Amino acid sequence: MWWFAATHANLLLLYRRLATGAAATRLLDAGCGTGGLLARIARDCPDRAAIGLDAEPLACARAAAKSGRPVCAGSVNALPFADAAFAAIFSADVLCHRDVDERAALAQFHRCLVQGGVLILNLPAYGWMMSRHDEAVHNDRRYTRRRLARLLDAAGFRVVFSSYWNTVLFPVMVATRKLLPGAGGATSDVKLYPAPIEALCRAATGFERALLRCGFSFPFGGSLIAVARKQAIRGEGHA
Repeated sequence: MWWFAATHANLLLLYRRLATGAAATRLLDAGCGTGGLLARIARDCPDRAAIGLDAEPLACARAAAKSGRPVCAGSVNALPFADAAFAAIFSADVLCHRDVDERAALAQFHRCLVQGGVLILNLPAYGWMMSRHDEAVHNDRRYTRRRLARLLDAAGFRVVFSSYWNTVLFPVMVATRKLLPGAGGATSDVKLYPAPIEALCRAATGFERALLRCGFSFPFGGSLIAVARKQAIRGEGHA
């Protein structure tokens, strides 16, 4: 499905471009769901020891089967891992979830990363875009680049790169979620579409990814992507 394919490709693109310098080789997909991103990490980064985590045991079982990597059940609010366990943590549309305490989760990500390790995030953009889609996928919040930067800074991260994306299709997203009448109830428009629409959406997001690869940052879009590097919190490492 085009949206998941684009999200996973964007996250891995930024990891390869910006996640350098950490000595550890372990990667975590925090909130891995049924394992689509974890399987992509396993395929594209075979030399890295990747592990997944999700709050739903059934999703964990499916993710382990799909990716061939270990997956444990647990919450991002209290990660069941040692300090400085990972060189990089991926988190795709997790901080926005109704069951997640965003500040507690960011503190856990900071704790579990090595010094200089990176956090790679994808999140839904703009609070005014809350809709029946967010209700269907249990989103409690959406983000702006500025708000996310403040959260990351408070948690001890330095933003290396951030950009909105899903820019080309954003007018369609606004129209379908905010202007057109819905079918009633909580329904998500993230689903498999007929082949011509899938191809068009993949072409649009592929064009955006080519620009992201060159370091371009989009000024608006339906999603927000960011890479942040762990810094020492003031007072750490001093006698």
